[in-house]
Formats: sequence, C-alpha cells, structure tokens
Amino acid sequence: MSNIKASKRKQYYREGKESPVVKSLSESSIMFMIIISIVFWSVAFPLIKVGLVELSPENLTILRLSIATFIFLVVYVIKPTLFSPLKHQDIPMLFLLGFTGISVYHLSLNYGEQFISAGAASLIIATIPIFIVILAIIFLKEYISLKVGMGILISLAGVVIISILGNPDTDIEINYIYAAFAVLLAAFVSSVYTVMGKKLLQRYTGFSLTAYAFIFGNLGLIPFIRVSLYDQVISLSLGVWIAVIFLACFPTFVAYSLWYIVLHKKPASELSSYLYFTPILSTMLSILFFGERITVYYILGGVLVLGGLYIVNRKIRKT
Repeated sequence: MSNIKASKRKQYYREGKESPVVKSLSESSIMFMIIISIVFWSVAFPLIKVGLVELSPENLTILRLSIATFIFLVVYVIKPTLFSPLKHQDIPMLFLLGFTGISVYHLSLNYGEQFISAGAASLIIATIPIFIVILAIIFLKEYISLKVGMGILISLAGVVIISILGNPDTDIEINYIYAAFAVLLAAFVSSVYTVMGKKLLQRYTGFSLTAYAFIFGNLGLIPFIRVSLYDQVISLSLGVWIAVIFLACFPTFVAYSLWYIVLHKKPASELSSYLYFTPILSTMLSILFFGERITVYYILGGVLVLGGLYIVNRKIRKT
C-alpha cells in the first residue's frame, strides 16, 4: 500500500501537479500558510537593517540567498521525489524568474534600506499588488476600470510622499531618492516573480518551482562576488550571523516555498492582497527595535498607499 501511495505521489510531481496532500488543504490551512509567509517577510525588513551593519547590500544578498539555495540543494539530494522533473527548455525562463524576482529584488531592497527606514521600505514594497494588476493588463489583456486606475494613482502618490518627505532625519538627497526608487524596483520585480511563476506552476509543483528559481536564478549573483565578501563574512558578529541565517531559513526558504504552494491554489491578484499587512507589521517591529520615528508625511503616505491598494483589490474581487 505504501508503495502505491509513493508511486502516485511521484506521478503528481512528474506532471507538475501538487500532491493530494497539498490539493486537499483546507481554507484555514491555506490561510495559515499565507500568514506565516507574511509574518516572516515582515520580520525580514528590520533584520536586513541588522545585516547591513556589517555587510554590504551585495554581500548580504549573496550570503542570504546562497544559504537558502544550499538548503534547497540538500533537500533535493535527500528527497528528490519532492521535485518535478526539470524541463530543459524552461531553464532560461527559470533563470530569468529567479534572477529578477529573487536576486534583483534583494539587491535593490538591501541597497534601499541603507538610506531609508525599514518601515518606509515595507510600505513601498506594499505596491506589489499594483504592479501585478499592471502586468496583468499588459500581458493578460485584462480590463482596467476607472476605479482601479484611481487606486493605482493614489498608491503611487503615497509612495512619492514617503520617498521624498517620509524620513524626518534625512535631507532630500540624490542617494535617498535613489534608495526609495531602488525599493520600488524591488516591488516591481517581485510582482514579475508572482505573475511569471503563476504560468510555470502549470508544469511544476510550488516547491519545485521555488527551488529551481533559486538554483538557476542565483547564478546571476556570481558577477557580484568580490574579495570583500570573504573579508566581511569571517569578521561577522554572532548577532549578524543569527540575523542572516534566520533571513535565509524563514523569510527566504520557508516563505518563498509557501508562497508558490499557495499560488498553485489561489489567483495571483487575490493572494497578493495579503501583502498589504506586511508594512503594518514591519513598521511596528521597526518602531519596537530601532525606535524609528513616524512623521505626519509618513502616515499620510502610508494611508494613501494602503487606501489605493484597498480600492484596487476591492474592485478585483467584484469583477
């Protein structure tokens, strides 16, 4: 009997379908997986600040993603039956998916968090659902209503306010503006990761697609490796090591895997709406651990971002 079950499980993976266990997940189980992902990603923003104390943005990205990729490779060696067979014609797309949606995302986010607060970064990242709507319009030819368009403009206005006026301790400098737009770039490529991944989930399980995106996409980080990586790694303090390992294991390995597993069962636009809670949790953590100050402009920008996102998502649910 166990051999029959194992054979059926392998068949599901070969066909790129989720196993019966994943297919039978209840709504409460799916919600729990979403919450776990959102909580881990919220915690990531202040922890990135910790890592940037002793690591450059490039080296933090390389170290964090290398550890996560190593975990995927270990799982592959120990339990290869968990993975859908790799289709060689998909390798270029998998590389593009992983490099843009993972590597470029983290490079941009880590650079941005050098100059803006973790709370501001998380609010800008909250524009991901907007970009998902825009990409759906361009590539899936979906119709956009006037209300959706207004929601997009309102949220973008909030991003501009946060970017230019949100930080009370920073003058309006080129580096600061560049940092805000670097985080905005991270939001855009993350939306590409979700939209592109949704199509590939027709041929791969959620966990397999995540693993392949990491393994191939992170090869694009090789040109960023410098001698400073070795110098910084050997001198890392215990606290930063804990932060980096936590980032690699939970907001990266666990959260990314759960995201694609759930995306296999839910529409991208509906799933992305849960990301609205990320800035709220992240800002609370940043205030708690770093004493970050919140200005009127920051609150105004945040209200506009979340308000615009609410309008967009509310309209999507009705259509």
